[in-house]
Amino acid sequence: MTTMAVPGAMPGSPLNASLSTALDWLKSGWRSRIDSRRPLADPVTELRIDVMQPLVDGELEAIYDCIYQPGSKLHGLQRRPLHDPQFCLHWREADGEWYAYVEDLDRRRLAGYTVFNRLVEVDRRTDRHVRSPHSRFAPHYQRRGLASAVYRSVLDAGTCLLSGARQSPGAHGLWNHLARGYESHYVGIAETKRLQYLGREAPPACVLDRLATRRLLLGRDRPLQDFASGVKMELAPGQA
Repeated sequence: MTTMAVPGAMPGSPLNASLSTALDWLKSGWRSRIDSRRPLADPVTELRIDVMQPLVDGELEAIYDCIYQPGSKLHGLQRRPLHDPQFCLHWREADGEWYAYVEDLDRRRLAGYTVFNRLVEVDRRTDRHVRSPHSRFAPHYQRRGLASAVYRSVLDAGTCLLSGARQSPGAHGLWNHLARGYESHYVGIAETKRLQYLGREAPPACVLDRLATRRLLLGRDRPLQDFASGVKMELAPGQA
């Protein structure tokens, strides 16, 4: 496993641990927020909504320092533009997972970051088609559409997004927001690690509350039939 050490990082933070340990820590503590001031077109349908832990003091500052520290694993990352020229994206890939760090170029600081995790719950075939995003942004940068822009960059490239077992309230709002522009479906993860299709509409509450029930956003130009064929997910007649 790769270890990413960051000067000044706090004990127990993901910056002082192996990637596998870091991801466990991050999954338990990330928040994702978007501009939710516009009313949703459809009623909010809830998966398991939990309150997530805030950022650790100095976390974003430590990552930002590493991005510009020669010799660091984060130095010299690929840069990508965002919708707002005030910000840019530093992109990193490691162990099949993607890390997107959003920099505020005007203020020379890190606004936040998103990690697109692999899911250990799914089989290798499904792993080639989906990632599970988790974001953390400083309060000043929340509700500004930054996480939404990062997610869209991946969806527009054709990758599909699968929600985690739990969501923060902000992440839940983000998924509802994105579902306006991308196909949204519900799936279950079977014991065989294959996906089971549950439909476009939210399933009954008893099914929705299961940890195995997840929300799926299809990437741009990825028809449901094409995705189902790629992951070997059965569709009933009329669901294609």
